[in-house]
Amino acid sequence: MSGSRFSTLLVIALVILAIGMSVFTVGERELAIKLQVGKVVSANYEPGLHFKWPIVETVSKFPSQILKIDDAPQRVFTLERTAMTVDYFVKWRIVDEVPFYTSTGGSQDVAMDRLREIVKNSIVTEFGKRTIQEAISVERVELMRDMLANADETAKGLGIEVVDFRVKQVEFIADVRNSVYNQMREERALVAAETRAEGREAAELIKSTADKDRTILLANAYRDGQIIRGAGDARAAEIYAQAYTQDAEFYSFYRSIGAYRKSVGIPGDLLVLDPDNEFFRYLNQSSGER
Repeated sequence: MSGSRFSTLLVIALVILAIGMSVFTVGERELAIKLQVGKVVSANYEPGLHFKWPIVETVSKFPSQILKIDDAPQRVFTLERTAMTVDYFVKWRIVDEVPFYTSTGGSQDVAMDRLREIVKNSIVTEFGKRTIQEAISVERVELMRDMLANADETAKGLGIEVVDFRVKQVEFIADVRNSVYNQMREERALVAAETRAEGREAAELIKSTADKDRTILLANAYRDGQIIRGAGDARAAEIYAQAYTQDAEFYSFYRSIGAYRKSVGIPGDLLVLDPDNEFFRYLNQSSGER
């Protein structure tokens, strides 16, 4: 009886073991492939419970989340053959498990080593197309975009997607840093001098234009003033002539009174004339003869 029980328990244990070896689970952050004698027989599993033949078939799983490579700075040369060091990081993930397994044997370390080479080649290629100025300032965004596109295209053969490619810092090699900075400083000084010269030229142009407009404005104002003054003098002469023709004696008296008002009794002025001068004719006549 005990032997029968043992056999039953053994069978049950073998069945449970067979069932356990026949099922496998795939998590939401995993990719899985089914292998038979080292060859891929099935892939693209959805998260959940799946089945396989025990012993004959095996399962390999890979992470689907984003991974990161953050290596030591890479030495590159620009278009002018100037040495620089580039500090960068790369984010990547496995998107196609079959090419990933066949190209790397399913090893993340192998995949990262190959991806490092791809990234380094991309950095060397893209920096070699650009000058120092383009590499460190003006085209930094375009540079990273081109490196990402270049690396991602090459990495597709490994079943990998390069999600992001960032240049953290670009530094000159110590022995060329000072010479490059001096060259850049001289270039900026030249641009500043050209800008100042253009500013002075523009200022002179504005000033000369303003002086010309001022001269024209004053000349027009003087001309208009002379025309108005001439018209006024003509009108005054006409009025004087009319007054003289109506009463010559009164006109002469009025003009003399005006001359007295303007020349006699002004503080600080000194007038020396003969009392019998014609200028005092109306003053002399005011003594009482009339």
